[in-house]
Amino acid sequence: ITVQHPAAKSMIEIARTQDEEVGDGTTSVIVLAGEMLGVAEQFLEQNIHPTIVIKAYRQALEDMVTLLQDNISTPLDLTDKERLTEVVKSCVGTKFIGRWADMACKIALEAVQTVMLEENGRKEIDIKRYARVEKIPGGSIEDSHVLNGVMINKDVTHPKMRRVIKNPRIVLLDCTLEYKKGESQTNVEIMNETDFTRILQLEEEYIEKVCADIIALKPDVVFTEKGVSDLAQHY
Repeated sequence: ITVQHPAAKSMIEIARTQDEEVGDGTTSVIVLAGEMLGVAEQFLEQNIHPTIVIKAYRQALEDMVTLLQDNISTPLDLTDKERLTEVVKSCVGTKFIGRWADMACKIALEAVQTVMLEENGRKEIDIKRYARVEKIPGGSIEDSHVLNGVMINKDVTHPKMRRVIKNPRIVLLDCTLEYKKGESQTNVEIMNETDFTRILQLEEEYIEKVCADIIALKPDVVFTEKGVSDLAQHY
């Protein structure tokens, strides 16, 4: 959203920060911030300097955080799934998912526990980096589940390739499995059919050599982000 008013820019930044740090409550934080701005307006009309108003709000923030930590908040045991589910339900209940709320809570909790890491004595949960939601056409909501691994929503390049491989040997490529064209423009003069046949033969020999080098590693699965020629699929 493109806005010019400083207050509106602050609102957008508040909502963005809330979404990145908490993942929920963007509407609530906007309503609360708007009310705080509205209340502060009367102090400005009384010619009270903005720094004094800000100082008062900072003091109120410190008092509120102290109250929340000492009297209201309760520690959570990350192994207590029942209590954790209650916390998740309080967020999921605002998303209008109705009868799938229990399933959504279970999936969300399982996903968080899957990506949770413990480093230097503290637990770290980076769902933006390690968790993704992959949508596949067809099926129903009940088919949703957590995949403990890596999912790549792609099809195989050849119909005779295996569809299920357990404990595969994987090769990751950052190169193409096609004949690499030169970066500079090159003109080739073909005088007869033999010349054209030789050009095709050189391309096939290049692809064959590349595939032979890969086959020598005895992989079960080959991943590449580049192109794969029909000849390479044959090998």
